[in-house]
Amino acid sequence: MSKVYIPSNGAEDWKRLLADPDKQWRPGYSAKTLADRWERANKEPKGNGLPGEIASMLRPHGDAPELLLAIPEHKVPLPGASRGESQSDVFALARAGGRTFAITIEGKVNEPFGETLGDWLQNASDGKRERLAFICDLLGLGSAPPDHIRYQLLHRTASAVIEAGRFKTDAAAMIVHSFSQERRWFEDFKNFGALFGSNIAADELTPVRPNARPPLYIGWACGDSISLSN
Repeated sequence: MSKVYIPSNGAEDWKRLLADPDKQWRPGYSAKTLADRWERANKEPKGNGLPGEIASMLRPHGDAPELLLAIPEHKVPLPGASRGESQSDVFALARAGGRTFAITIEGKVNEPFGETLGDWLQNASDGKRERLAFICDLLGLGSAPPDHIRYQLLHRTASAVIEAGRFKTDAAAMIVHSFSQERRWFEDFKNFGALFGSNIAADELTPVRPNARPPLYIGWACGDSISLSN
């Protein structure tokens, strides 16, 4: 995995980073929609580089939220299992007041969160069990989550904690940036928040491990419908 990143000139530069660009890069799908929204926010003359819905979630945690860096399709190595990396749609470093946040972003329109933990663990290898134990320890989960929890949410959140440690930020956050006007799959996200004893509300950054080092937050950001048609 290269540690050299080239600045983007627009949403089209995100396309080549996808595993299957011809299939994934279409209007109304998450890859193109997310790229358009983040690039549009970054080009606003008086903006802070963040989509407004993301900035609003950070504002209660510090004044004047600001994007410091955004990396599309960012890969974070994880131990165990045959596929060794978690690939976030966006990894962002952001500042809010005097605090910096390492944020993994998972973009969605109507796509589900992938397989449940129960499906992922069917005939599980030792590597998979090693990875799950690592994630549970990292997230402060005393035991393996129930089978209905979506595995993608676990490793995306673990990625945020790993990168917060690597960049020595003040906090870690995992945000689902959803453009579904019906909030599809929000219930799955609430179930994930319940693992930490948290009641999740849309457009809020919820502290799920406020006393951890670094503190961990999760949130569901409701994206606008403008990007869906581009």
